[in-house]
Order: sequence, then C-alpha cells, then structure tokens
Amino acid sequence: MVRAAQAGMAKYFPDMRSVVVNSDGGSTDGTVEAFEEAMVEDFNSLFIPHRVSPLLKIYTPYHGIPGKGSAFRTIFEIAKELGVKACAVVDSDLRSITPEWIDLLLSPVLKEGYDFTAPYYLRHKFDGTITNSIVYPLTRALYGKRIRQPIGGDFGFTGELAKFYLEDESVWDSDIARFGIDIWMTTTAIANNFKVCQSFLGAKIHAPKEPSSDLSDMLRQVVGVLFDLMGKHEEKWVDIEGSEPTAMFGFRYDVGLEPIHVNIERMIETFIIGREELGSIWEAALPESLIWFLHSLKPSPWQDFRLSSEIWAEIIYYFAIAYHRTLVNKTHLLKSLTPLYLARTASFINEALQCNATEVEKILEETCLRFEEKKAYLIENWE
Repeated sequence: MVRAAQAGMAKYFPDMRSVVVNSDGGSTDGTVEAFEEAMVEDFNSLFIPHRVSPLLKIYTPYHGIPGKGSAFRTIFEIAKELGVKACAVVDSDLRSITPEWIDLLLSPVLKEGYDFTAPYYLRHKFDGTITNSIVYPLTRALYGKRIRQPIGGDFGFTGELAKFYLEDESVWDSDIARFGIDIWMTTTAIANNFKVCQSFLGAKIHAPKEPSSDLSDMLRQVVGVLFDLMGKHEEKWVDIEGSEPTAMFGFRYDVGLEPIHVNIERMIETFIIGREELGSIWEAALPESLIWFLHSLKPSPWQDFRLSSEIWAEIIYYFAIAYHRTLVNKTHLLKSLTPLYLARTASFINEALQCNATEVEKILEETCLRFEEKKAYLIENWE
C-alpha cells in the first residue's frame, strides 16, 4: 500500500511536493518497520518523470481514543501544519490499491475544483452489508446525494476541508473517533455544501468479514453517528426530496472479486433469539403493526425468509425517531438493532443469491427508493 501511494504521487504529481504519513495506534505487528522500509525500487519501470523534490515519509503515533478517527485527526493536523493543497487517506489493510488510486482520489480536488472525493468500488455482493442496507440508503434519502460508498474509508479532500474537520472539537472524544469517522467526513462535506464527487477505483479487496460475524460494536457506533448527525443537520435535510447523481471520475470496468462465505441460518437464528429477548426495547421504538410482522417471520425454511425493503426502511426510520426523542436508552436501542440488521441481511442474501452484479444494484436501488418514499413519515414524526 505504501509503495502504491509513493508511486502514484511520483507518477501523477511529479511537480508537487508529497508526503506519505503513517498514523499509527501503537501497533506491535511490524507495521512501523514495514512502513519505514517500503520503497519503489524501480521508478523507471512505471514511466515516472524526474521529480522536482523528494517524496518524504512521516511515521507518527496518534493520541486519544483508539480508533480510525483519532488516526485521521493526526493526519488532518499534519495537513493543516504543512498547508497542503490536497490530501488522500487510504485504509491500511488494502490489497487492491494501485498507483492510479492516488490520481483518482486527488485529481478531482487538485484539477477539477472539487472539495471531497468519495470512493466508488466494486465489491462482492455480500460485502459491505452495513453500507448497502443502512448507510447508503439513509444518507442518500436524507441529504439527496448519491454517494455509493459513504463509509468507504478511502477519500480525497482539500487542505481547507481538513481544517474545517478540525474545527469540531466535540467529535474526538466520541464514537466518531472509533468507527464513525468515515460517515462523519462524508456527511459533514455534503451538509456544509462542499463540492463532492466520486471516483471509480475498481475492486476493494481487503480482509472482509462474514456478515453474521460480530459486527455489533461497529454497527452500533456507525448507526449512532448517523443518528446523531441527523439531529445536528436537521435543518439541512428536512426540505430535501428525492436524490440526484453525483459526478463520477475514472473508467468503469468489471473485476474479479474474492468470494465471501455467508451463514444465513446463523443470521436468522440470531434474529429469533433477539426477538425473544429484546421485545420490550423493540416495542418502545416500533408500532404494534411492525412488532406483529416481526413475530410472524418464520425461521424455516431459511430460503423463504423475507424482510422487505419497505418494512426495513420503516424500521430504520422508527429507530431514528426513537433515538432522537430518547424513547428508550440510546445504547440499548442501538444494540437491539443488530438482530434486525441480520434479519434484513439474510433476506437480502436470499434475494440476491442467484443475481449478478447488475441485478444486485437494482435490488439496492429499490431499497434506496423505499427510503426516499418513507422520508415524509420520518419528517412528520421527528419531533
């Protein structure tokens, strides 16, 4: 990943001074040593012209709550102190990054006048289920921008936007400093009228997790940040209807993707247990009609298990309202969402099992449209 970043900056921005930063949380697995030793051995093989200045590398530990947000804060601070024109951040576990990613993340900012570049990947249809089922449809319905990967993890942005991110001191002692930084960055850029776009990066191959694995903490923190931002930016989204496409850079092409094992039966089993143990919390957030529907779902045969996108949109909006109005303890409410999320994921997998990538996107588009249609109810019952 470090070599790809170095090569990308050397190849596409040879007349600019560049710095690669490893913002590290005190890892002891050889990350620091790998970063220090990483270098492109033969720049000529990449057709890179002579650089005006050397490409520097900085390793620095970050401080604060352990998590990605605290690491990004350190990068924002360095960008501010260096007075950079543009900055790109990429996840450290990437296995599919190429030098072209650096160009695609930074060129819209440096050459086309955009403030924020979001990634657009091709991912396995069962990867990124939190994005597909909650983050993308909710963000799109609220703010009217079709940013396909709002928590993608790899972004480009101006130095001025980095400074703007630093102005909100409250976020660094919150869940944003753990898992919520990606959606906070995207939402903050959109809600404050920064000019946003997307770049097609090809495949995102990293260390994927099976959707029924223990994602409860990540789900709780990401959705909690989403709901908190709904309250903060209420005046920004309340009058928005529908959604519009966002400018796209890069050449779209098909790629091979690594398979992901899924265990639908375990997801449904977790939902059934949750239905038995979390009834009082769900009843505080959801209307009687939805409670009845959830109790009518049968665990077998698992191939027939369905929780429709329309019902799912209603559930998420009811949870957002309950969170905003504190109808039940917020932490308990968010934790109780996990079995429902797994039920929706199991339903989606059943629906998409035999579908190709284009057909899966049609299913996700239908989900987004249901969120947009149900938004009127959210606004009506928000207060």
